[in-house]
Amino acid sequence: MGPVNRPLDLEWLEDFLALAETGNFSRAAQARAIAQPAFSRHIRALEVWAGVELIDRARHPAAPTPAGEVFVVTAREVVLRLMQARTRAHEARAQASRSLQFAATHVLSLAFFPRWLQTVEQQLQLGPIHMVSDSYQACEELMLQRRVQFLLCYGHSAFQTRLLPPDFEFVRVGEDSLVPVSAPDASGQPQHRIDSDTPEPLPVLAYSQASGLGQIMRDQMPGAFDAERFRPVMTSHHAVLLKTMALEGRGVAWLPHSLVCTELADGRLASAAGPQWRVTLEIRLFRATAALAPAAEAVWARLWPAA
Repeated sequence: MGPVNRPLDLEWLEDFLALAETGNFSRAAQARAIAQPAFSRHIRALEVWAGVELIDRARHPAAPTPAGEVFVVTAREVVLRLMQARTRAHEARAQASRSLQFAATHVLSLAFFPRWLQTVEQQLQLGPIHMVSDSYQACEELMLQRRVQFLLCYGHSAFQTRLLPPDFEFVRVGEDSLVPVSAPDASGQPQHRIDSDTPEPLPVLAYSQASGLGQIMRDQMPGAFDAERFRPVMTSHHAVLLKTMALEGRGVAWLPHSLVCTELADGRLASAAGPQWRVTLEIRLFRATAALAPAAEAVWARLWPAA
């Protein structure tokens, strides 16, 4: 008898282990809650698959052959590991149903999300939370791949996104604004002021193409890209980096007010222009319209009436 290249049924292993334990086909079949003829076929099918006789039927009680003695050790381990894997899989599914997966752009993950989450937690008992912080393009891709349940990002009527109805929807959960700021001089005035009469273009710390804020800036504040008035000295999709450079006096940066409100209040940054140079922003929370895990649906139900 040689081994047969056919699928192995887990039930065959469980039946074999029951027979090896009881030594009796009838009692083993009863313990496995199947008819004895079907049970015997399972044992024979396992032997055909293995290519050797595993049970000595001439003995009373029936017992594993020498090959069966070797096989029973591995069969017991395989069944045990599979049962453990099934249990862990169920636990993982239960954990996933309780967990929340967010993606958020860099600024909002730092300046908005912790405070917003606290207000949600005051009304809901939330499970584990997983947060990914990245550029808008990277976060959008995570949503399109359904690798996160929610995307927290800035929004504007001019903002282009691939998260469109009917597959996606959003609610407005807050507001912010882009404000031009500069490091102050010794007298507390901005080192780089937009409405100054300086003949030289002002140095600007600008957003890259990968930045959602950059997309909004290019649409809503085209004057900031006037080469006669402004000279880009650094480009990044990370507003926190642009803030650091602005604090060092490297130039003007349009930064979310939520990110620089503390520095404006304590004088480490100064407003570089009047309100006409500000851009109003929405803070949006996106989701796929397909059904989400219960914990995620509970969060959305809490937000939707507010929207």
